[in-house]
Amino acid sequence: MMLDKAKELLTEVEAFNSENAEEIESFRIKYLSKKGGIVTELFKDFKNVPNEQKKEYGQILNQLKNTVTDKVSFLKQNLKSKDDVKIGLDLTLPGDSFENGSRHPISIVRNEISEIFMRLGFTISEGPEIEDDLHVFSALNFPPEHPARDMQDTFFIEKNPDILLRTHTSSVQVRVMDKQKPPIRTISPGRVFRNEAISARAHCIFHQIEGLYIDENVSFADLKQTLEYFAEEFFGKGTRIRLRPSYFPFTEPSAEVDVSCSLCGGKGCNVCKYTGWLEILGCGMVDPNVLESNNIDSEKYTGFAFGMGIERIAMLKYGIKDLRLFFENDLRFLKQFQG
Repeated sequence: MMLDKAKELLTEVEAFNSENAEEIESFRIKYLSKKGGIVTELFKDFKNVPNEQKKEYGQILNQLKNTVTDKVSFLKQNLKSKDDVKIGLDLTLPGDSFENGSRHPISIVRNEISEIFMRLGFTISEGPEIEDDLHVFSALNFPPEHPARDMQDTFFIEKNPDILLRTHTSSVQVRVMDKQKPPIRTISPGRVFRNEAISARAHCIFHQIEGLYIDENVSFADLKQTLEYFAEEFFGKGTRIRLRPSYFPFTEPSAEVDVSCSLCGGKGCNVCKYTGWLEILGCGMVDPNVLESNNIDSEKYTGFAFGMGIERIAMLKYGIKDLRLFFENDLRFLKQFQG
């Protein structure tokens, strides 16, 4: 008797059809409601089914429950599709396209500079941004009381004056010299920190790329040729450089490097302050004291080093006049670098 009733209900469910949301919901409640639903009550009466019919009866009940569930799901989905058509939704239309993203201008310039020096055989080395005094200062010929330490206003980690945020990526070069014997030819791109007031020309966070080349018989002429190659590759053929005497604790002799202004062709404009030149980096021959402090024989090996601010190069390349734009994530600014 109970088995026949279950089969009749199954036939009834299979025959049900509706395009009315209320009727479909009533149908679901009628069969699947936890309180008084037909399927629920049939499962409760399962214990009263004769043992010889339990297997077949159980299969019919499971089939009934699954059929009701599938029927409700199908009718609701069919109803939704018809509603979409009514409101004018054309499912055959292509979806909305996503705008192409772009690299940050700092990343673009960093990659371009790196690729130029990699063509000369330089490898890329990276190191921690939180450093110790040894790698940032002492191993680079900054004695404890040396006034050159004041050239870089440093962020020290509280309660430990020996731990600080690196002020230049030269700290990476110290780590390279510690682990690798000459010949060494590496560049160290990365983020650095200095306690400076934020303005259109300065920031407490910026990016550098510093290079180091150590081998036998490395001369200042090798340094000049390397920088001339970089200037022409980055700023264009015909770009000239000039070197002005300068001072850095870790190089001797040291120089500042200018390139001829690409905007005015060296004739003078407001960008180059009518000098025809733009300062781009500092460089020099590695001081023998630095080599010796890193266990490299200064009688056998010589080397040169250079360093440049990526923001400075990017500002010259793209004609950007405010350094703060690189850090504000303004989409109006960043979208200019798509493509």
